[in-house]
Amino acid sequence: MNLLDLITGNAGNHVASQAENKFGIQKNQVIALMAVAAPLIISYLRKKSQDNPAEADALNRALDKDHDGSILDNPAQAEARQQEGNSILDHIFGGQKATVENQLSQNTGISMDKIGPILSMLAPVIMGYIGKEKQSGNVTSGGGLGDLLGGILGGAQSQAQAQQSNPLNDILGSVLGGGQQSSNPLNDILGSVLGGGQQQQQQQQQGGLGGLLGSILGGR
Repeated sequence: MNLLDLITGNAGNHVASQAENKFGIQKNQVIALMAVAAPLIISYLRKKSQDNPAEADALNRALDKDHDGSILDNPAQAEARQQEGNSILDHIFGGQKATVENQLSQNTGISMDKIGPILSMLAPVIMGYIGKEKQSGNVTSGGGLGDLLGGILGGAQSQAQAQQSNPLNDILGSVLGGGQQSSNPLNDILGSVLGGGQQQQQQQQQGGLGGLLGSILGGR
């Protein structure tokens, strides 16, 4: 399963519907958020795994213990695992979590009081997807996780470039276009794609993420 299949398939749609019912956020808005949040989370995990073997081993154990991919078959678990999802995000983003949420809120139109809880629902699903890919790739140690996560991002980028007529692919392509090139996923994804100031104005003029989200959200 590639990343777009996760976002647009049964699991992504089910969680988006849950969030729509719980928070009053349009389903398409949640799916667009997931198209940015999934590669962002994976990029952070990749960097942690590559930079710190202890982090890679801890992630490997967590995937084996708690994220075997079963949530993809029963995505109704996402709401019940929201507290767990919040802990996942605390660990992944650390002190940058508030910055991530603020930028995502500004660029998706989802208010700050709702962006964190929705991301907390999405996090266990994204981790379950990684766990399932880990099993499929027969990755048995933390040492192989960096390559696995890089392969997920690379596959999504290739698909996005090959199918540019799909707005979600456009979002993934924009996010991943810079997300793998430097050592700081926050700067790459939030800065290059979601950033402010002149860069944001340029992106809005060229379409950018704002235009792509608009095309999905009907101009909201």
